[in-house]
Amino acid sequence: MLYWFMYRVVRPLLRIVFRPVVVGLENVPEDGAVVLASNHLSFVDSVLIPLVVPRRVTFIAKAEYFEGKGAARILGAFLDAMGHVPVPRAEQRAAVAALDIALGVLNNGNAFAIYPEGTRSEDGRLYRGHTGVGWLALNAQASVVPVAVKGTEKIMPVGSKIPIPRLHRPGVKFGKPIDYTAFADMPPAKARRAMVDEIMKEIQKLSRQEYTGVYNERSKQIQP
Repeated sequence: MLYWFMYRVVRPLLRIVFRPVVVGLENVPEDGAVVLASNHLSFVDSVLIPLVVPRRVTFIAKAEYFEGKGAARILGAFLDAMGHVPVPRAEQRAAVAALDIALGVLNNGNAFAIYPEGTRSEDGRLYRGHTGVGWLALNAQASVVPVAVKGTEKIMPVGSKIPIPRLHRPGVKFGKPIDYTAFADMPPAKARRAMVDEIMKEIQKLSRQEYTGVYNERSKQIQP
């Protein structure tokens, strides 16, 4: 019931507020298992992507978003209704468990979104992707749609408590699906790395961000 309310009432209202520019939505399959792999510039990304995709999209989100009182509680209820899965930022085993949950989402034929960089980029550059997204795609036998968000860091800069949509009109670009079968015959570790590198290359083409080639140091404590 809460999801229906969020999807049918809140979602259209938020689309009017954010006014996102969407390109390539036809690349997202209407049904079946699919991984949406996106760059990450702001908390707003986790709200914006489900707003523009016409099917339920599940994310892993920091447990802190589900905790607290007042506005934080409302945010937690919203994320929960939209299918977001909480995971403690600093607990390695919890992060691994979250990937298992993500695998369950995909095995049930649903859409799961993930940030291969592990955490948001505070300097606007694109960082090297972790192999969790490759593990998911290969184990679930699911294609990966690369996604690029733009302008969300202007709506909710680092340190901001609430988004201010009027500051900027954000964009979301969806690239062509990447087929997991191209990597399925490789040794597992090599396959995961090769697939993630391909995903990041496609995200960079869509986002036009500078690619660093190194991991975001903030992401190491939350990635398996």
